[in-house]
Amino acid sequence: MRSATADPAAIRWGLPLLALVLATIIFALPLAAVFAEALRRGWGVALAAIAEPDTLAAIQLTLLVAAISVPVNTVGGIAAAWAVAKHDFPGKRLLVTWIELPFSVSPVISGLVFVLLFGAQGYFGPWLRERDIQIIFALPGLVLATVFVTFPFVARTLMPLMQEQGRSEEEAAATLGASGWQTFRRVTLPNVKWALLAGVLLCNARAMGEFGAVSVVSGHIRGQTNTMPLHVEILYNEYMFAGAFAVAALLALLGVVTLGAKAVLERASERRLGGAA
Repeated sequence: MRSATADPAAIRWGLPLLALVLATIIFALPLAAVFAEALRRGWGVALAAIAEPDTLAAIQLTLLVAAISVPVNTVGGIAAAWAVAKHDFPGKRLLVTWIELPFSVSPVISGLVFVLLFGAQGYFGPWLRERDIQIIFALPGLVLATVFVTFPFVARTLMPLMQEQGRSEEEAAATLGASGWQTFRRVTLPNVKWALLAGVLLCNARAMGEFGAVSVVSGHIRGQTNTMPLHVEILYNEYMFAGAFAVAALLALLGVVTLGAKAVLERASERRLGGAA
């Protein structure tokens, strides 16, 4: 006799099957198509396309932008999550809203905001031009746009965990005479290190794959301000499909590796929590 609280067989088997079918159609098949198209003419053609000077420049620029943006957002995300989860202060709800703003604003709009501020005709454009400082259509603009778009990932990954852990351990450390930095380094950070690494991975993946905001501020200067996503668009629009799909496959591979690393970190975090319990 079936338990009154047990789900019907149709629910227990049907919902997971439906989710698997949707995931296959929406995610797995397009991803497989990208790799298949990239290798359709062989490994040699794909590797030659990636070895093109403009492609290498786009890869280097993408890595450089991520190398600058991710540490900035890591520090900012930790500070924001710590402030929200461990402290009470006026404007706390407003801070949470600001943290989540990049999720609700189109990346294209954020790029346009930076053009409005730092472009040649922007609010600070004349001042920057007088001092020969270029932000838009240069590396600083790419970094600013990427930092804005990717800021929530570290903070939003840490905040729920920090709030769930509460403040008892930090308060105990403060009672024993620990400074704020000592409390953070020896109490708070070890408790969230796996979640922090997962947030950093997600931030890095989005930084390398960002298109909308970066497209607005880059100027599409081939070999100078084109990141990998922008380079894919240019190659595709010029009917250079082998190169476009080869670079797209490289980006997709980075995303798959990121998700795999995130899953490993989450499993390690669960084991740690299970061992602590």
